[in-house]
Amino acid sequence: MSTLAGLEGAELLDGVRRWLAESGAEPTPARVAQALREQGRVLGDAEVLGAATQLRSELVGSGPLEPLLADPSVTDVLVSAPDRVWVDRGGGLELTPVRFPDAAAVRRLAQRLAAVAGRRLDDARPWADARLPDGTRLHAVLPPVAVGCTCLSLRVVRPRAFTLGELVAAGTVPPGGDRVLRALLDARLSFLVSGGTGSGKTTLLSALLGLVGPDERIVLAEDSAELRPDHPHVVRLETRPANQEGAG
Repeated sequence: MSTLAGLEGAELLDGVRRWLAESGAEPTPARVAQALREQGRVLGDAEVLGAATQLRSELVGSGPLEPLLADPSVTDVLVSAPDRVWVDRGGGLELTPVRFPDAAAVRRLAQRLAAVAGRRLDDARPWADARLPDGTRLHAVLPPVAVGCTCLSLRVVRPRAFTLGELVAAGTVPPGGDRVLRALLDARLSFLVSGGTGSGKTTLLSALLGLVGPDERIVLAEDSAELRPDHPHVVRLETRPANQEGAG
C-alpha cells in the first residue's frame, strides 16, 4: 500500500490531520480524500488508502509502533528519539528502522496512549506509568524531564502464561532449577524474584503462581497488572495514582 512520504507528504498529512481535528471526522478513506481535496490535492486510491491507514494508526492505534507491538517475538518497545526506536526480543535491544516524523509526533503518541489508559500526561505531570486496555504496560516521560525528546516504553503482555516446564525447555530455568522452585512452593517459603529489565521476572513468577494448589486463593497487588497466572482463583489489585489534590 502506498503512503505519503517525504517533506511534502508530511505537510499534506499535517493538513489532513488539522482538517480532521477541526471537523471532528473519523479518518476514513472518504474523509481523507475530502481533506486532500480541501488542500487542492487529488491523489490516487492507493495514496488515499495509505494516508487513511497512517492517520488512523496515529489517531486510534499506536502509530508506527503497531507492527512492532504485533510481532509475537517482541517483549519491549522503547523510543528515545524520533529515529531511535528499539525492541527487545529476549536477546537484548535491537535498533529498528521505524521512524517518527519528529519529536512532536512521539509526544502526541505518548499523550494519547496515556489518555487511553486514563492517565494524565502534560507539562504539569510529565510522566505516566499505566496499563493500556490490552494489558500493554506504558511508561512515558516528557521534556524537559526527558532531555531532548519524549521517552516512551511499552512492555507487551502476552495472553498466556508459560508453564515451568516450558521455561526449563527454553533454557530460562536451568536443569534442576525447577525442582528447587517447586520445593520452595511446597514448603510455603518466602522468596524474592529479582533481575534486570526484560530478564523474565514476571514470566517466572506467573509460572510459579500457576503451580499453587487450586484450593488456594492468590491475591496480586501490582503497580501495573502484568502477572497472568494460570490459576482458577486469582484476585487482581492494581494501584492508582494520586489525584490533582495529591490524594489517592
